Amino acid sequence: MIIKKSPEEIEKMAQAGLILAATLDLMAAQVRPGISTGELDKLAERFIRSQGATPTFKGYRGFPGSICASPNEMIVHGIPGKYKLKGGDIISIDVGVTLDGWVADAARTFPVEQVGEREQGLLSATRESLLAGVAQCRPGNRMGDVSSAIQGVAEGAGLSVVRSLVGHGVGRSMHEDPQVPNYGKPGKGPVLEEGMVLAIEPMTTAGRPAVRVGGDGWAIYSQDNSPAAHFEFTVAITSAGPRILTPWHLAVEERTAEPLVEGVASTG
Repeated sequence: MIIKKSPEEIEKMAQAGLILAATLDLMAAQVRPGISTGELDKLAERFIRSQGATPTFKGYRGFPGSICASPNEMIVHGIPGKYKLKGGDIISIDVGVTLDGWVADAARTFPVEQVGEREQGLLSATRESLLAGVAQCRPGNRMGDVSSAIQGVAEGAGLSVVRSLVGHGVGRSMHEDPQVPNYGKPGKGPVLEEGMVLAIEPMTTAGRPAVRVGGDGWAIYSQDNSPAAHFEFTVAITSAGPRILTPWHLAVEERTAEPLVEGVASTG
């Protein structure tokens, strides 16, 4: 069942989203050679709790971290630990924040110093595929419009969409209906309605789409060990169009405060 949110409930989610966005900005500032994923996790947890919120992921189905930290060919669900970043790595950091019972969920993939052209293209195209999907989050559109927009940008850039992993609804629970595939046909799937809140999250590889699960039962890798990227927003569908509840502050500044997507509002 899809649970729609009132404007007041969306505002509460937006407050969680601001904390999450600030957490990812903190991660962006701390990603550097020599820092471990475990250290990033501690920094994120400390900051989230300092804001009166809790890290949604910690303890979720037994997950031990406050963030998911997934380097290079790891797509998602990396357990933070001893791995130290090195120049040329890419690192996907996924964060959940719960504030007053409401959840926000978002992710970014960061380069560690200079990365290769393949990785640069992977990050750029995956980020743009997210923005293309968000732009379709309007009342009256269908889920397939979102999914096909993501797929078109990603595959148009030569990437593979990971089909076994999807986005989802979000609200008082981290995972709600509906599922949000990153591939599909326009005009198909559930009708998008005002009050829906979705975690839009393209996950792509620079190689083939098949995946494998790591020995810890959590981490998911590209099967061919090609580099992978993950970008995610929590997005509310409103009468005015899509509203990003977990905005990229740094990205907005880099774009001289222009909207992330034409006609898309960001909170913050």
